[in-house]
Amino acid sequence: MAGPAEPTPLVRLRHLPDPDASLYLKLEWMSPFGSIKDRTARYLLDGLEAAGLLDGKDIVEPTSGNTGIALAALAALRGIRLIATVPSGVPDEKKVLMRMLGAEVWETPDDLCPVDSPKDGAIALARAIAASDPRFVMPNQYANGDNVRAHYETTGPEIWTQTDGEVAVFVAGLGTGGTLTGVGRYLKERNPEVRIVAVEPQPGHRLPGLKSLREAKTPEILDWSVIDEVVEVGDDDAYARTKELYRREALMVGPSTGAIVHAALQLDPAAGLVVGVSPDSGFKYTSYFADILGDEGLPTP
Repeated sequence: MAGPAEPTPLVRLRHLPDPDASLYLKLEWMSPFGSIKDRTARYLLDGLEAAGLLDGKDIVEPTSGNTGIALAALAALRGIRLIATVPSGVPDEKKVLMRMLGAEVWETPDDLCPVDSPKDGAIALARAIAASDPRFVMPNQYANGDNVRAHYETTGPEIWTQTDGEVAVFVAGLGTGGTLTGVGRYLKERNPEVRIVAVEPQPGHRLPGLKSLREAKTPEILDWSVIDEVVEVGDDDAYARTKELYRREALMVGPSTGAIVHAALQLDPAAGLVVGVSPDSGFKYTSYFADILGDEGLPTP
């Protein structure tokens, strides 16, 4: 598992940015279970175990896929059952991987379950299961401080060390708030001048892992005091950048990375050393990519 002693790679983009810009991506998909959520899942389970809340319990957790995959893998190692509640629009690839790891996957049509906010149906279902069945405990990545701690203790220190303390801007997506809050706090403690940029998708987006706060409840762990700017990115721009990352940088990333890179490329090239998170790879989104590509790349009659 990644940590300051064994960090995930930090690579410089050579072809997309302005030649004078210094834009780096932290490749979180090089983690064992394929995403930045490996860190979160480990800290969530370790925290529950330390508090004695896992004794004889199984887990239920809402997820857009990456946390569920990591939790399913770690739960399998511990002999714990996982129910993952997911929005129905989550890619099939993610749902299949969770099931392969032994998880039970419950889909929720979010628009038909408007508890708290219209897009929070999976969260509401997980809460209901945990409240009604004493066999289950819900780690709750949206409200659990261990999510923040995972990034304060690992991701933030890795970035600071890998950039020799020269990082000037950090860019990450709005999701649970754990990455932005944990990394933001750590970097600003080291240098209050570091800017933290949050990337928010548009309502009705197709960017799993990201949240539009115009259609979802603000996560409890999100600390707005560390965020300096919010950049909204639409699906078309995110997927166009994702395709460019494949074809110009040879980086096989997921669509949220495309959104993050698109936002980072809007920054002033003189902003200094910019680090963006690449939360996961594109292998779990091939069905999405097939829709985007259409007939592109196929033989013409």
